[in-house]
Amino acid sequence: MSGSQWELPPELCCRPMAFVALTGLDVTYNAVHRAIWDAFCANRRADRVPISFKVLAGDHEYPKCRTKRTSYEWYIPKGILKTGWMNKHLNLVPALVVLFYELDWDDPQWKEKQSECATKVEIVRTSLQGRNTKVAVVLIQKKTPLPPGEDLVASERASSLCNACDLSGKSLFVLPHTDHLVGYIIRLENAFYEHAQTYYYTEIRRVKSHKEFLNKTTHQLLFVRHQFKIAFFSELKQDTQNALKYYRTAYSLVHELRAHETNMLEIKTMAGFINYKICRLCFQHNTPLDAIAQFRKHIDLCKKKIGSADLAFEHTAWMSKQFQSFGELFDEAIKLGLTAIQTQNPGFYYQQAACYSQDRKLTAQQLCQAGAVCPIPDPLDTPTGGLDFYGQRAWRQGHQSIDPPDPEKERTGILALQIKERDVPHSELIIALLSNAVAQFKKYKCPRMKSHLMVQMGEEYYHAKDYTKALKLLDYVMCDYRTERWWALLTAILSTALRCSYLMANVKDYMTYCMELLGRASTLKEEQKSRIEKNLLKVLKNEVPDAEPDCEPSGSSAAAALWKDRMALSGSNEFSIEVQDYVPFIQCKARFLAPSFHVDQPIQLQVFLRADCPHPISFNKLSVSLSNQCYNQWCVVEASGQDTMLLTPGETSCFSFNFVAKTQDVGKKIEMTGIELMLGSGRWVFLSWRGAGGDAASAHEALQASRSARPRGPGAGARPEGAWDALTIQHSTMIISRVPKISVQLSHQPPALNNEMYCITLSIQSQEEGVAREVRLTAGLKPGQDANLSQATHVTLDRGQVCDASDPALLPDIPLGDLNPGHKVEQRVYVRCVSTGPRVFLFHVAYSINTSVDGQEIDCNCHKDETIAIETVEPFEVSSKFVSTKLEPLDRVVVDIPFVLMTDLLSSSPWPLLLHSSSLQLVTMATCTPHPLSQLEQVVLQTGECASECFCLQCPSGAEANGTVATGQYVISWRRESSSLDTPLVHTTVPLPHIPLENIPLYIHAELPSFGRVRETLPVRYHIENRTALVQQVEMAVEPSDAFMFSGLKQVRLHILPGAEQQMLYNYYPLMAGYQSLPQLNISLPRCPATDTHTLRRFLPQRIFVKPQGRELDDASIAAA
Repeated sequence: MSGSQWELPPELCCRPMAFVALTGLDVTYNAVHRAIWDAFCANRRADRVPISFKVLAGDHEYPKCRTKRTSYEWYIPKGILKTGWMNKHLNLVPALVVLFYELDWDDPQWKEKQSECATKVEIVRTSLQGRNTKVAVVLIQKKTPLPPGEDLVASERASSLCNACDLSGKSLFVLPHTDHLVGYIIRLENAFYEHAQTYYYTEIRRVKSHKEFLNKTTHQLLFVRHQFKIAFFSELKQDTQNALKYYRTAYSLVHELRAHETNMLEIKTMAGFINYKICRLCFQHNTPLDAIAQFRKHIDLCKKKIGSADLAFEHTAWMSKQFQSFGELFDEAIKLGLTAIQTQNPGFYYQQAACYSQDRKLTAQQLCQAGAVCPIPDPLDTPTGGLDFYGQRAWRQGHQSIDPPDPEKERTGILALQIKERDVPHSELIIALLSNAVAQFKKYKCPRMKSHLMVQMGEEYYHAKDYTKALKLLDYVMCDYRTERWWALLTAILSTALRCSYLMANVKDYMTYCMELLGRASTLKEEQKSRIEKNLLKVLKNEVPDAEPDCEPSGSSAAAALWKDRMALSGSNEFSIEVQDYVPFIQCKARFLAPSFHVDQPIQLQVFLRADCPHPISFNKLSVSLSNQCYNQWCVVEASGQDTMLLTPGETSCFSFNFVAKTQDVGKKIEMTGIELMLGSGRWVFLSWRGAGGDAASAHEALQASRSARPRGPGAGARPEGAWDALTIQHSTMIISRVPKISVQLSHQPPALNNEMYCITLSIQSQEEGVAREVRLTAGLKPGQDANLSQATHVTLDRGQVCDASDPALLPDIPLGDLNPGHKVEQRVYVRCVSTGPRVFLFHVAYSINTSVDGQEIDCNCHKDETIAIETVEPFEVSSKFVSTKLEPLDRVVVDIPFVLMTDLLSSSPWPLLLHSSSLQLVTMATCTPHPLSQLEQVVLQTGECASECFCLQCPSGAEANGTVATGQYVISWRRESSSLDTPLVHTTVPLPHIPLENIPLYIHAELPSFGRVRETLPVRYHIENRTALVQQVEMAVEPSDAFMFSGLKQVRLHILPGAEQQMLYNYYPLMAGYQSLPQLNISLPRCPATDTHTLRRFLPQRIFVKPQGRELDDASIAAA
């Protein structure tokens, strides 16, 4: 059998499609024929019928049909399925042969061409003699045919042509070569497909007809063969449901065959073919669970059918191919839309295929003799170059007996197969399968499975002696195993990687793996670690290391020669290895002793080293790199002369470094950027850690140490490992300014009052031993608060004038001069807040001073900040109202009629307020008094006290009536009573409310005494003034009252000229004492109906106090009183 015997034949794996042969087309020289062929084959969409087309010559020789067997009585089958049968029906024997012929219905040479066409049809039939293949004719015409029944000539000639060619009417077609060629081609395809269906249906019936001649004693193979053929023809017919049924029957029958050593391979081969077909159809029918169940059943039935023990590797190879094929089917179904899950995906089948391939390699190594020579002649050669039946041996084809016909041939044949297996690249096969599995597990997010298989791939590359790829894969997965702390697995991978690097003479990788295998994560025994450390020391001395165990002798000798070449190269004696991501045999941790240092303190850092190797290790240099490189010179320790520094296993070595920070680094962070340790004598290796040390396992160890920090037993002490794990890494520190030795005190009287010049007294006293030079003060609103506060806060040092918008919210760098030791300086700062609310004020005092640090004189800038929160409140609340001259509330005022403005000032300040003065700034109104004086001048208000004053105002006649007018502003000048006399006054301006203004046509007011007396005349004079430009008719009437009698006109009608005034006098006679309502005066203006009585009489008094009638007192009673 050929070397690719385990590969499934391509005709089995492809989708079976009906085979239709096209003859009579010259696709090379005839453009019309070429266009027809392209329409059949190019850009076939999925919705077109499944047909496989081929262009063949008209006299093409088809496979000869054997004589049909009429009886199977003495027939003994030689095998189950011939190797060429599927290919024959897919590509050689057509279901339909179509003859293309150029002939129009009106062709003048019709008779001659009809005869020529009939001759060509006869030639095709002759070459198909004995076959049931259908024959059809397609006439290529230039004109578009008329609808059926309309062209009588075409009908006659079509019938004549069918008779001449012995064709039925359904086998003759017309193909017009027009613009709609593709549409005609698709219609032709559908007709061809129906003919092909009929052919395959006939073939199925023909195969089924053989069943009655078979018996289960000698024809068991034929039962399987016939069921397979029926299923395959059903696939060609696109009847996949029946195909699946017949394949299942064939699979059951193949396992009913009597299996023995000589036919085991044939049975397994056919079982594999049929299983592939069943699984493929199940996936095609979207029943993946049925496919998986069938495959599991297949494996369970076949996994113990090993066959010849000398060829056991064939069974593992076959099993591997079964899993690989199913994985490919599964993957193909997923690409077509099937959904897989993490626990059921093609990766598991590729992985199992790889496992069987590994078993195949091991079995082949055991069975195949290394020095054996292939016998001559080669028993695997056949006269035809191939096998007649699938799964049979080349030296005994067609043999179905239990015993081999020739034991010597059997022995030489097995030997030839073993020799051929010896040359198979097993590692390449395994790697390809593992690669497919890795891709699937990566797709379905199975990281651990992916890492596990990548390790196996690396080991296969190692066995294949491709050490570069092996190291690449192993390096990739080591990170995962370090992260998840699989130390035993990591050790095994590192051991393989160490052998690879040794065989490649890769010095840097060899040292890296040695260092990690010597570390605490390695699970090697002490003697193994000692051997590795010995080799590492040899490399560090530029000597050739000893060979690694488990290496092939030939590889070890080649590696030794490579190592000698490497050692002879003097230019590559220095290596730098970053060990941060490994678990090296030297642990390193570093820390600053504090998270921050003052600039006048030396910065201290410590580096801790610990060796985990079996024997002491020496080093030459330790250096720490910092973010500011100018400090690096102070963080180096080097061995002097020929001496080296030694690290004892299990002990912690501490190295301390000190340096003085520069003053320009105040406020900056200093970080450790790396630590470097130099090893070696003839060859130098620099182990470097990023940051402040640590490695891939230290973070977890520190966490475990923090959890188990408290001893669990009475005698539990602190183990060295626990003490090391408890060491914390401090990779950075901050340089902060020197601690100032000054005291800053603030004196003020909160809260601040709105708009006042609030005084804050700052007292600074030096406690320094030297002179504080260039003392500077920054005072004002602390930055970072609400942006609106900076526009509503103003700071100044000048108390003589009130701050305005030009003054800033923060005064920077106010010079205060030098300050001697023990001396004190004061500074007053004035703050004006024009809005209420809390504020935070900053007072920043900075100065310079000389100091000494570790014998170095440095100039330090010191500063001290003090902040205070001050609440700003309103000093008082001002309310105002308008009343009439009778002190009655007004909602509107009348032009030229006096009214009163009353203001109330309520103190809300916790401190006494001195009201210096108050004034009105009128806009529309005018005062009735020429120069009104402030009624609040020099008044002191305590908290909660209220001060009031009133102003008599009048709206002049020029103002616009029937609108709202502005009154003006009320200005109060004040200060705190406790402030000095030269403190500027605060002027608070309060806007007065607007008030509606109206104009009345008639103004009436009364002139009467302040009180009356019972039964005494009370004269009342009414003044009626016409304020319009028209003569006003006035109707007046006095309503009767129970409290008064009166004399005068009870009802009168008057005419008053424009601007004139009329007076009416009434004598009222009070009848009752007390507050009495005066008789009501009803006034109406016929010419001004909009003005009612209520509007006019609101200026009149409504009540008056009437005293009781008194007795005449004589002199004696007065004296007695």
